[in-house]
Amino acid sequence: MAFLSVLLVIGLAVTTGFLGHSRSPWPLLGFAALALVAERQTVRLTANLQLSVAFLPLLFVAVVYGPLPAALIGAITVLPDFGRPFTRWAIWTSNRTLVGGLAGVAALQVMGPEGNSFARILAATSAAAVVDCGLDFVLNGTTLVLRGTGSIRALARTTGPVALAGIPLYTCLVGMLAYTYTAFTPWSAALFFVPALAAQRLHVILREQQEALGHLGEANASLERASLSFASALVATLDARDRYTAGHSAAVAIYSRDIAVRMGLSPEEQQLVHVCGLVHDIGKIGLPAGLLEKPGALTLEERRHMEEHSAIGERILSKVENYAEIARIVRHHHERVDGLGYPDGLVDDGIPLLARIISVADAYNAMTSDRPYRDAMPSRVARLRLAQAVESQFDTAVVAAFEAILASALEEYRAGSRQDFSFAEQEIEPQPIRAIVGLG
Repeated sequence: MAFLSVLLVIGLAVTTGFLGHSRSPWPLLGFAALALVAERQTVRLTANLQLSVAFLPLLFVAVVYGPLPAALIGAITVLPDFGRPFTRWAIWTSNRTLVGGLAGVAALQVMGPEGNSFARILAATSAAAVVDCGLDFVLNGTTLVLRGTGSIRALARTTGPVALAGIPLYTCLVGMLAYTYTAFTPWSAALFFVPALAAQRLHVILREQQEALGHLGEANASLERASLSFASALVATLDARDRYTAGHSAAVAIYSRDIAVRMGLSPEEQQLVHVCGLVHDIGKIGLPAGLLEKPGALTLEERRHMEEHSAIGERILSKVENYAEIARIVRHHHERVDGLGYPDGLVDDGIPLLARIISVADAYNAMTSDRPYRDAMPSRVARLRLAQAVESQFDTAVVAAFEAILASALEEYRAGSRQDFSFAEQEIEPQPIRAIVGLG
């Protein structure tokens, strides 16, 4: 492959000489080498799209040397990719050759016979850049569409910002260098390598940052999945002690999320309150043995122990990566707006809104569920109890939102008996949670 590259570069210089070009063909060796190096240091934008600064030497050659040398420079940049699948390599080579050649034609047409003025050269460079980028976009977009791996719109969204930011700057730079090269001395071509290599280095740094961010994202997702698995395992353990808890937690999670939707909270807050609902009773795993299983009403001392579960849950969840906000909400889901709740006696807006939502959902499902010592209340009775407790135990806006949901809901939803009201049916998406927790 190296031997073939050398032959093509020599052929490039010889061809330029046969065309009777007055300029020295030997700098083309340097531009061909620069194009090859630039093409090897690409920045991956998507799974099917890469970016390099190989267009800079190609643009310079198109303006200074014309269509055929530019076409051959385009073909040379794809040489290292020679191999299977040959069809893909042939398509890339054809695209690059065509882009380089037509960019040279555009520059030649704009330059005209009196093409040594700075204005003419800058105009020719601009025309070549437009043809280069425009044709490259059309050919790449067509290839993506035909292969079924992308769309023109997606390609425009990905490459558009990069092109709008970089092409005007590099067009002016290449134009000035081309003018210096033609008007003064070919040795000015050496000046081209500094900005080109600087641009290339910038692209390499960008690629490294993208890769680092990708690895970081994967690590964060892995940690988030581990955290969610940990919470699920705790609820499953609690379920083994008290079968009521997991079904209750799933119902509270669904009711809480629906209330958040009704109140117009963000999708991230909706997902967060859903997760908090699932783990809001996790602290019960730390209660004394026999307390959860007791068939009758609790004594005053037992109730005091039971009230510790929200603080225990906060201590458990605060040890989990990124669960600080979830832990805070779980701690306060038994607070009352009149300040008579536990564990901290918070008042009104001092209680996190999501905790106030869980409080209403928790109380409603507790009232409408069977207990060992009593039967479930009818939905209408539980809703009346909620309404009677606004401004004292519950937030008025939360109760109003929940009542609007229950008024139009089916009976199986009101009773928490719908098929999806089980812990196994709950799906948790890590990303929205991370966005909210990061604000804590």
